[in-house]
Amino acid sequence: MQVHNSPMEEPFEGKEIGGVLHRPDTPNQDAIALTHGAGSNHTAPVLVKMAQALAAAGYLVLRYDLPFRRLRAKGSPNPSGAARDRQGVATAIAALRERVAGRVSAGGHSYGGRQTAMAAAEHAGLADSLLLFSYPLHPPGRPEQKRTAYFPDLRTPALFVHGTSDPFGTPEELREAIALIPAHTDLLLVERCGHDLKGAPAVSAEIVQRFRALA
Repeated sequence: MQVHNSPMEEPFEGKEIGGVLHRPDTPNQDAIALTHGAGSNHTAPVLVKMAQALAAAGYLVLRYDLPFRRLRAKGSPNPSGAARDRQGVATAIAALRERVAGRVSAGGHSYGGRQTAMAAAEHAGLADSLLLFSYPLHPPGRPEQKRTAYFPDLRTPALFVHGTSDPFGTPEELREAIALIPAHTDLLLVERCGHDLKGAPAVSAEIVQRFRALA
């Protein structure tokens, strides 16, 4: 899908990552880095819409491709490259810290959100808060394979945005898992949405409001 940049968007190129930087008309001096899921890239519709909404609210936003996507245009990430992807998360956050004086947050959709949260758990203070879309709590149909082993080490405030029909985790499962995180958390459910969160842009104003309150 080709995305046409608006005047407030510009290409971004960095070490092992690249994407689009959204510059707000009225900066609030805060920033957020957003990345994509396993089968997508920085042009994912949910990332584009949310980046635009956050920029309109004053945030400098970087939506970017993880290192695995920079290596190949299609296909899922190899688990052996996950640490490199988490380094890409750190690189994106560092790039934003050079550009704003305020808080720098991070997040992403599915795999991207998971790697972002894992990076934050591994490095305290890496991000000031997290915005996690469709967190992949477990593989579809395998609720026993929870991806939460690091949750007790995650001390970064986090807003989870999740579809009520997401096969990667029910709202009840996600609430139970989030209780393991020793930091302030919030859960915003998007009714009748699956893992792609196509309906999220319709509640983008509430997402931005809840994200601000998280801080």
